[in-house]
Amino acid sequence: MQSPADPGLPHTRARAVHWLATAAAVAAVAALAALVQPEGATARPGDPLPRATGGPDPETVSYPLDCGPHDTAVTHSAQVDLDGDGRTETVAAVRCDAGGGTPPHGLYLLTGRADGAVVVAETLVDPGEGMIVEELTAADGTLRAVLLAYSSPDVPRSEPDLHGEATWNWRDGRLVIDQAAPPVPAFHT
Repeated sequence: MQSPADPGLPHTRARAVHWLATAAAVAAVAALAALVQPEGATARPGDPLPRATGGPDPETVSYPLDCGPHDTAVTHSAQVDLDGDGRTETVAAVRCDAGGGTPPHGLYLLTGRADGAVVVAETLVDPGEGMIVEELTAADGTLRAVLLAYSSPDVPRSEPDLHGEATWNWRDGRLVIDQAAPPVPAFHT
């Protein structure tokens, strides 16, 4: 136990200069993060997700995802005419809305039926694989997803350490995964 006369080890005492230096460093990182945005990005933190245009609405679907007492949350969606039939499909990244942690995503291809119902036509990434969809884009009939995952059960669920990409295209009457980069450590240099 430390006595009031013993101030402790020098490296354990926080001085005002230490707090000011830490605050300045955090502010600089936050300012830099606010300025650096992907090309074409317009969303800001707190902005609602863009709504589907032309394709099925991802909010109207019952997903094959067991969330127990929790609802599902659509975190990303993209619209694209994958099969070239002139009708836009929607791809939705969906997870359980557990309110904490980083639940895995499912990635689903949605189509509209003749009766107007929206259905899951195909599961592109199964939630059982434990992946997190970080980014989802669609252009020129191609779908691209950036995926995060964990190298072991010991990795904190808030810090995925694997990174990979997958690209899908329509070929020979079906959706084909054209490129699936193997997950690699996200912080590997």
